[in-house]
This record gives sequence, C-alpha cells and structure tokens, in this order.
Amino acid sequence: MANESRPCPCDIGDRFDYGGRGQEVQVEHIKAYVSKPPASTDKAVVVIHDIFGWQLPNTRYMADMLAANGYIAICPDFFVGQEAWKPSNDWASFDDWLKTRNASKIDKEVDVTLKYLSEQCGAKKIGVIGFCWGGAAVQHLMLKNPHLKTGVSLYGVIKFFEDRSSLLHPTFFIFAEKDDYVPLEQVTLLEQKLKQNCKVDYEVKVYPGQTHGFVHRKREDINPQDKPYIEEGRKDMINWLNKYL
Repeated sequence: MANESRPCPCDIGDRFDYGGRGQEVQVEHIKAYVSKPPASTDKAVVVIHDIFGWQLPNTRYMADMLAANGYIAICPDFFVGQEAWKPSNDWASFDDWLKTRNASKIDKEVDVTLKYLSEQCGAKKIGVIGFCWGGAAVQHLMLKNPHLKTGVSLYGVIKFFEDRSSLLHPTFFIFAEKDDYVPLEQVTLLEQKLKQNCKVDYEVKVYPGQTHGFVHRKREDINPQDKPYIEEGRKDMINWLNKYL
C-alpha cells in the first residue's frame, strides 16, 4: 500500500499524488488504514472519516499527516463494509442513506480499534479526530467513552447531539464561518451549552470565510486566500493533540 517513491509531504501541507504511506489492516470485523510515525510512540489518534468513507484520499492524507507529527494514526471503516456516499449519488436519498449509518452507533468499532491500538501498537494515550459525520462521532465519544484522552471535532454536525454538552475530555471544535451544513447559530448554541455544563477544557473556533470540509480539502480545491486558514486549522488540531496527549 505504501508508495515509497513519493513519501507523504505531510508535516503541514498539501496532498500530493501519493498512494498513502500507511497500510490497510483487518481489525476484528472491520478494515482500517494505519499510518505509523518513523519513531516508536505510545500515542495514537483514531481518525473518523466523513460520509465519503475510510478510503477517501483526503482523509488518509490527514492520517499520514498525524503520523508525520509523531502519532500512530488509524482510520477504521466505521460504515463496516456498507458503501460510502458518492458525490454522484442523488442527494434526495441522503436522509435514508444516513439512517443506516448513525454517528452515535460506533461504540463497538471504537472498542475493537482501541484494543488493537493497545495490544498491537503499544498505544497508551489515545485521542480522536473526525470530520463532518466523523466530527459528530467525536462529540458522541467525548460525551461517553472513558478511554480516550481528548478529541478534535472538525465541522461536526451539531444537531445530532445538540441536547448534550457535558464532555468527559478536553475537546476542540473547528467550524467554518460559511458552512452550509452547520449554521453559525448552532455553533453559538453549542458554545452557550458548553459554558453552562462543561467541566473540562474545550475550545470552539470559527475560521473566517471557510466552507464545510476546509481542513481536509485536497490541493486542487484550495483557493490561495483559503490556504492560511487551512494550514491554521491543521496546526491548531495538532497543537491540541500535542497538549492533551
């Protein structure tokens, strides 16, 4: 799987045309993409994909970027073999498609992933990041999973969990100012509820002028004026993980 002739240019940067520097593994009943850093470490990050699934190159790129920053990164197939959404699909059928893929019904997959990281990779401190659908899944995990140390939710769909805000672990929320899927009034409401109920460290940050998906956007989709915010989002994510792992 690894493409050694074009290693990942990953510290913080754009996705070049590379095949990924990680490998696909079987973790009990699910497949997963795993990317490891050059030096051994006991720190790992679970990467939760968006609606486009675990094989999306942009998401694997983010896993490789985490590995380049010293983390074991694993992106499991949280759809468990069900088809990911395709841009060519009919959006009128999206709600029905989503009903069979619930961002709060991933606990079994998370448990086997944590077991794999602990037993096969020697991980002791584990965090989680997620994009869009995966960002909502991060919020779910931060509300209930005692084994994760921290989380970063990137443009997670707030409406899935808007009634709950008593997080167990430090959580960083990244949002885009011009997000068609996560309106700013929802972000404001989330902030208010966190202020009232949250006992752990958290941060909510809105990046000016950005649209949904901006942090893991691929190179050919990046406008020059967006690039500083994309890089800032990636650096902020890594800094948060560095702080709490």
